[in-house]
Amino acid sequence: MTTMLDALSSAQDLVRRCVTHLEGNLDAEQLELYDMAFTRAELDAAQALGTYAANSKQDSAFNQRVFETYAAEVLINLHTRLAARPRSFGLHRDELSVPDVGDLLAPERLAELGRGYLERRDAEPSHGLDEAHLLMRTSFRQFADDVVAPLAERVHREDLLVPEEIIGPLRDMGCFGLSVPERFGGLKPDGAEDSIGMVVVTQALSRASLGAAGSLITRPEIMARAILEGGTEEQKARWLPGIATGQPLCAISVTEPNTGSDVAAVSLRARPVEGGWRLSGAKTWCTFAGKAQALLVLARTDPDARPLHRGLSLFVVDKPEDLGHAFDHRQEGGGTLTGRAIPTIGYRGMHSYDVAFDDWFVPADNLIGGEGGRGRGFYYTMRGFMGGRLQTAARACGLIEAASHAAMRYGLERQAFGKALAEYPLTLVKYARMGMHLAACQHFTYAVARMMDAGEGAMEASLVKLLACRTAEWVTREAVQVHGGMGYAEETAVSRYFVDARVLSIFEGAEETLAIRVVGKDLVA
Repeated sequence: MTTMLDALSSAQDLVRRCVTHLEGNLDAEQLELYDMAFTRAELDAAQALGTYAANSKQDSAFNQRVFETYAAEVLINLHTRLAARPRSFGLHRDELSVPDVGDLLAPERLAELGRGYLERRDAEPSHGLDEAHLLMRTSFRQFADDVVAPLAERVHREDLLVPEEIIGPLRDMGCFGLSVPERFGGLKPDGAEDSIGMVVVTQALSRASLGAAGSLITRPEIMARAILEGGTEEQKARWLPGIATGQPLCAISVTEPNTGSDVAAVSLRARPVEGGWRLSGAKTWCTFAGKAQALLVLARTDPDARPLHRGLSLFVVDKPEDLGHAFDHRQEGGGTLTGRAIPTIGYRGMHSYDVAFDDWFVPADNLIGGEGGRGRGFYYTMRGFMGGRLQTAARACGLIEAASHAAMRYGLERQAFGKALAEYPLTLVKYARMGMHLAACQHFTYAVARMMDAGEGAMEASLVKLLACRTAEWVTREAVQVHGGMGYAEETAVSRYFVDARVLSIFEGAEETLAIRVVGKDLVA
């Protein structure tokens, strides 16, 4: 195991050397930066998994095998990427030798690992969590199994709004207050962070449904962090207690039709008027905008500011609750706020809306930070998104776990050519890879959560989102494949996991934008 940790450390040094060779041109070197972002994510995940395996007391021999196998795959991936384009990174082919990973990736070793996961499919390892977080995990898993799972398929197939049978109990359990300090009625300790708690709860709920449960925490997570970062004390006291209790529920309104993940280019205009501001422009992919009674809106208050991001400010916009697929509200002063739900292939339950603001009045007190927050909206939004990206990685882990467990259950039940699917070597290899990738993503997520709690981890939050979301796409695809034709049928949960997973690499920062303009920019800095 020590040898593999040393190999990962050497690989990190090689990546730093490769990045140093790049000029840092985010437009001309996109493929190189994209490759290096994912390579760095894989290496960081492997090291997080290695740290856990080295310190685990529960099933330590198996955990070490999982780590070594995953690390071997990561090292081979790095060699493949560099060997394809060595000159792009200032390397010569004779410098690149295939990593010596022994027989770690041999078919029989992978099949053996797959059997190990199959035998442990009903186990609930502690993953190094303390008693408080294990209790949180147990409570929310039980709720997800008993309440969310029986409702999830109907919500998805009929494109329903998340029912009160889910939202009400989650309010009572404090789910919406995970990022709100205790002094404001939340669960987060005053003077400390608890990102691990948010990750544990998110994964537990996402196992049952991404759209109807796991994603309910994202919006209060982003809004609470933004208000804590930039809000006045009066604003914190006004909004945070309500966020903590889910009253009001909230939504985030940042993305625009022509900007996508380019947050700095937001153009929705906020013009000053007596007593406040009037907002005009369009937003899109505003999830939960119908039912939400508070929208966190990023708007341009200074159209002449340069760089562009310095002209942005953040507002909390109050609105009535709507339970349908469209809404149309009018103010006495003539302002209108309208929305239309966007039909989607998955991620149903919360509905994502196109939203149009037409001279919609917002009181001056709703500008986060007051006059001192004017022009600071981009920074407050990024602080919120940092937590949102980590939370999205946890959502991805929940889907990975659900899909891999479903694949194992079905493999044991389904007979083909005279024996159960789970007895075939290729199926066992699939289980091995599903399991070790889940472990890597989980422990990378925990590691980043601890970094964030220490005031660090901004780039790592993007890295773990990149890796976990892509992994969720692949694992849910494999779960469908194990199910064969039944996996393509709506009556099986894996078909829902598959279409839900596809959105993860798009929202909270599209994969390409994160890899090149967030992670890539930091790597070459």
